[in-house]
Amino acid sequence: MNSFRFRRTAVAVAAAAVLPLVLTACGESDSSTSAAGKSTAEPAGEQSNPAVDDPAPGVTGPFGPACASVPTEGAGSFDGMAKDPVATAASNNPALSTLVTAVKKAGLADTLNSAQNITVFAPTNDAFAKLPKADLDKVLADKAMLTDILTYHVVGRKLTPQQLENGSYETLRKSKLTTRGSGEDYTVNDSSKVVCGNVPTANATVYIVDTVLMPTS
Repeated sequence: MNSFRFRRTAVAVAAAAVLPLVLTACGESDSSTSAAGKSTAEPAGEQSNPAVDDPAPGVTGPFGPACASVPTEGAGSFDGMAKDPVATAASNNPALSTLVTAVKKAGLADTLNSAQNITVFAPTNDAFAKLPKADLDKVLADKAMLTDILTYHVVGRKLTPQQLENGSYETLRKSKLTTRGSGEDYTVNDSSKVVCGNVPTANATVYIVDTVLMPTS
């Protein structure tokens, strides 16, 4: 009987000694699991809103005050111009009739229509009207001079508005023009403002400008 009581007492003492260790170990395991769960959850939370760092979308369609005067339907509308090559598209826009006359006199219509992926800075009728009439008549009568000026308005690649923010591009005349601006406000050579930009045609992007660009050399 004494021996049996001694064994029961020993077992109870051993259990009392081991139980705190077991509970401690379980608590540490739970803490580790919780910490691990927390460490993996936090980065997921940091990545839950990636759109915050996305850049603002750029201009994707025609823009500028003069775009309001473009016909809403027909060959001269934005949809109509997008279907035709650039010289043909320009001929359907009443605001570009002087430019179209100049292109025809220089014999450049077929050249522009057959080119691929170009940008044309197209002066409005009002832009040509800024030139003294005698000077304009002289230019229109001189095919070589006219070609020199018109090819200075054409870049051999398509340019997006974002590329105009701070650009320098070689023209078909083999001389450079510069562009500056942001949003929907751009100038070419620091003097000619884009009044209706990012106009698509079948083979070109057109930026209609308010001043004729003159080569400096």
